[in-house]
Amino acid sequence: MSGSLRRFLALAGGVSSIGALALVFVAATPAEPPAAPQAQPKPKGWPVKFEKPKDAELKKTLTPIQYQVTQHEGTEAPFRNEYWDNKKAGLYVDVVSGEPLFSSIDKYDSGTGWPSFTRPLDKKSVHTTTDFKLGMPRTEVRSAVADSHLGHVFPDGPAPTGQRYCMNSASLRFIPVEQLEAEGYGRYLSLFEKDKGKK
Repeated sequence: MSGSLRRFLALAGGVSSIGALALVFVAATPAEPPAAPQAQPKPKGWPVKFEKPKDAELKKTLTPIQYQVTQHEGTEAPFRNEYWDNKKAGLYVDVVSGEPLFSSIDKYDSGTGWPSFTRPLDKKSVHTTTDFKLGMPRTEVRSAVADSHLGHVFPDGPAPTGQRYCMNSASLRFIPVEQLEAEGYGRYLSLFEKDKGKK
């Protein structure tokens, strides 16, 4: 028995050698390292990669009218669609890709029975083509990422743009202001704060 262990037993006052060895072992064993923190799910943020799903997926996720309008240039009935008289504050995004397209700030009652806007949220989020389906040229509006048919734009809108973006509700999904952060569109909240300040 080593001198250090003999001294330890003497100090222990009658503790058996086995017990002393156990105490020495416990004292020498390093504490377990703290458990690694669990990875937390990342909140939705920006930038978001907007993509167009495959056609088979669209047929599953879109309603028949949404599919017909966005993929085959259909037109929904006026005054019998979801957003023509929606007056809530928020964003209108492409129902196919989720790309933000229009804001309630630019929405107005055109009297046509379709949701109408004076301008898109960003000019880069839409593109236009010429449509001759009614026998006369019209300017068709499509989303930039998913190439969804949205509606048409006419030069008879109010100031400040003089334009009327006459859209189909079926092409859009509305996200109220209070849900923008949770849906990943928090970067647009400042638009509505500025709008409140003007009123």
